[in-house]
Amino acid sequence: MTHITQLYQEHIATLQSRTREALEREGLEGLIIHSGQGKRLFLDDNHYPFKVNPQFKAWLPVTDNPNCWLVVNGVDKPKLIFYRPVDFWHKVPSEPSDFWTEFFDISLLKHPEEVEQFLPYDRRQFAYVGEYLEVAKALGFEQINPDRVLNYLHYYRAYKTDYELECMRKANDAAVAGHQAAANAFKEGGSEFDINLAYAKASRQGENDVPYTSIIALNEHAAILHYMHYEVDAPKEHRSFLIDAGASFAGYAADITRTYCKQQNHFAELIQQVDALTLQLCDQLKPGVDYTEIHLQAHQGIGAILAETGLVAGSADDIVSQGITRTFFPHGIGHFLGLQVHDVGSLINDDRGTPLPQPENHPFLRCTRPIEPRQVFTIEPGLYFIESLLAELKESANGNQVNWELVEKYKPFGGIRIEDNVIVHRDRNENMTRERGLK
Repeated sequence: MTHITQLYQEHIATLQSRTREALEREGLEGLIIHSGQGKRLFLDDNHYPFKVNPQFKAWLPVTDNPNCWLVVNGVDKPKLIFYRPVDFWHKVPSEPSDFWTEFFDISLLKHPEEVEQFLPYDRRQFAYVGEYLEVAKALGFEQINPDRVLNYLHYYRAYKTDYELECMRKANDAAVAGHQAAANAFKEGGSEFDINLAYAKASRQGENDVPYTSIIALNEHAAILHYMHYEVDAPKEHRSFLIDAGASFAGYAADITRTYCKQQNHFAELIQQVDALTLQLCDQLKPGVDYTEIHLQAHQGIGAILAETGLVAGSADDIVSQGITRTFFPHGIGHFLGLQVHDVGSLINDDRGTPLPQPENHPFLRCTRPIEPRQVFTIEPGLYFIESLLAELKESANGNQVNWELVEKYKPFGGIRIEDNVIVHRDRNENMTRERGLK
């Protein structure tokens, strides 16, 4: 048995155990998990890119095939209904033969509408898990995405198996290769479009393969947090470059951000300070610490940078308490990472789904749970010069504390974000991003 097969066998055993417990709590016989189906564009005969149900790809690395189904009960060998049509218009998936197939009883489905013959006859005690509610109702399901079952599965999805961790390391391998190529393309004067192509070529992943649309932002565009447009023409001057781009492996995501400056200047020094803060915060990820505390420490760090650079007058404590840091760092410090970029189960206190909300002044924080071993986080402090937020600050009572002349010097560079992917072990942290050579 190969190493990856051994890890996968243990992964399936973990999923079986979790499923059995979730079903016993609810008195259900099993789950029937739908991979999803194609969606047509309005008034068109083309489809949107297919995105698989995360609950489906948790079980097996089939991420590109709609109309598949899993029948699981936590005891018996899982049953996979694998869609393999007769089709000369599209690529037909090969009959499953990879390492994972020995863990499933596999039936082949030629026509999506014929799936009923492969499902349990009496489905009253089986729950449908998936997006297509009208399909579930047409098939006679009475239980559809039961909250208590999903809350249980989502809560424990935060604890990654060894197989999952290995997949995430490989996703980081691909993403790091892409980031290194993108940095070189920036240094060579490429446009946002050119840089994105360089990233895709090096990571070997196209726009439908990466886990989210890559952010490739030059100059002022780096101040747009989710900038997803690629200018074809290069700007007259390359000042700064922010790239937030990931990669996928077997359905698991990497999510990495870096910021670069064309010249060694005041903005380059600011990047170095934010980078140092990222590393400090990564070191603070320890079992028993609330992730919210890492976020609050990030604001202290941003407050210290604002004070040290003279951007804002006052001590770091005062800058934070007055809410000024939220203008320059308006998002959360990071999130769970796994099958989804913003992985589920991050804002609940227990496996019954009891809410664990964000602090009142930090509504964009994506995770509030205590840190525990086998969890995987991103850490991504930022410091931006966002016109709309700066205008609000300027009109506020704290506006006179800001060195607006210095702000104007920084605005053409947009902003900074540095993001690493970190596995928390019981006795150490594993920074997957840095350990793969991306500084």
